[in-house]
Amino acid sequence: MLNLMEITESNKKILINELKSRVTETEQEILLSVNEILSKVKKDGDKALFEFTKSFDRVELTNLEVSSKEIDECFSEVEEEFIKALEEAKVNIEEYHNKQKSNGFLMTKDKGVFLGQRVLPLERVGVYVPGGTAAYPSSVLMNVIPAKVAGVDEIIMVTPPDKNGGINPYIGVAARISGIDKIYKVGGAQAVGALAYGTESIKKVDKIVGPGNIFVATAKKLVFGEVDIDMIAGPSEILVIADEKSDPSFVAADLMSQAEHDKLASSILITTSKELYEKVEIELERQVKTLEREEIIRASLKDFGSAIICKSIEECIDVSNAIAPEHLEIMVDDPMKYLGMVKNAGSVFLGRYCPEPIGDYFGGTNHVLPTSGTARFFSALSVDSFIKKSSFIYYSQEAIIENGEKIITLANKEGLTAHANSVKVRLNNGSL
Repeated sequence: MLNLMEITESNKKILINELKSRVTETEQEILLSVNEILSKVKKDGDKALFEFTKSFDRVELTNLEVSSKEIDECFSEVEEEFIKALEEAKVNIEEYHNKQKSNGFLMTKDKGVFLGQRVLPLERVGVYVPGGTAAYPSSVLMNVIPAKVAGVDEIIMVTPPDKNGGINPYIGVAARISGIDKIYKVGGAQAVGALAYGTESIKKVDKIVGPGNIFVATAKKLVFGEVDIDMIAGPSEILVIADEKSDPSFVAADLMSQAEHDKLASSILITTSKELYEKVEIELERQVKTLEREEIIRASLKDFGSAIICKSIEECIDVSNAIAPEHLEIMVDDPMKYLGMVKNAGSVFLGRYCPEPIGDYFGGTNHVLPTSGTARFFSALSVDSFIKKSSFIYYSQEAIIENGEKIITLANKEGLTAHANSVKVRLNNGSL
């Protein structure tokens, strides 16, 4: 099922180019459609949201906001076991993200000079949550909890209504558990527009996070600059580094855990053992027959699944760094020995008993990760995603007298004489 290749510099480039080819440019027709939707929402506000909801979701609403009573009803529809698991996951995610909080600083210098930096949370954040079969309650926790830890004042969620005008009950439960302030029944590009521009019901936000379909992703791209966004995520990917001692059933299961997401998902095995690869192939065929998304998994592995044989674990990591995977598993006895060699990966899973789904659901690390090689320069969603840093500086009269001429020299060299003048008038007590 996996495409076997001996690694060379040439092959490495071919593989990386194949992975990048999964991300295609947005079709012009979609761009035009999304632009039209955004323009209408900006112009007509709630009226446009009601019209688009009726047109796209086949639901006629009279009110967009989800009431507290509706959330109560969500809890009555959801299994107690699920609620308990989600609450425990919340504790783990909060505990991890609390460690990410950063503080400002103050530094003092001679003659009445001090400088510093403030760390400030964003005031309002919008979280997009898909509905229907693409609803992932875990993503609610992953997007909301870091914002809460950062101290964001208000977190708004938008999610499409179901055919009865309600919302997915699992999403409703996750929203309350994670601490969402308000929920609105609106989806698609129109929801992104509402968050970016504001309407009569929905306040304009400072940042939009959360996954969505091609229309949502395109809308996020188009409103970037009006607001901040998290990232534009590509198809999911996993890279498993495994030695000859690895259990082939573990490796196969982990590769398929990402392949089931999408036919464009990528699952890569890098190993020092050809024998392991052969056993993994047998396991893939055995296990895939038992899984509900067999067709998607087979298509994903056929088109974007690879197995690479390397001479050493160090070489495996070198290849992985070139690929910069979203998820990286290091399935060896002493994984911490190799962690320092990993330069590019969204999230790293260490050891033989740490499959990627632990990070997706429960462990505490964030599952909103850079894809398509962007782990070379992007990071996972974190508390830092919901803060801004503001600098401050104070100069006394004595300090500007001592340093003013130097500042004037620098400003004049750049031809900015008004800059120089604002210092000069202070040196001359208001005279030019």
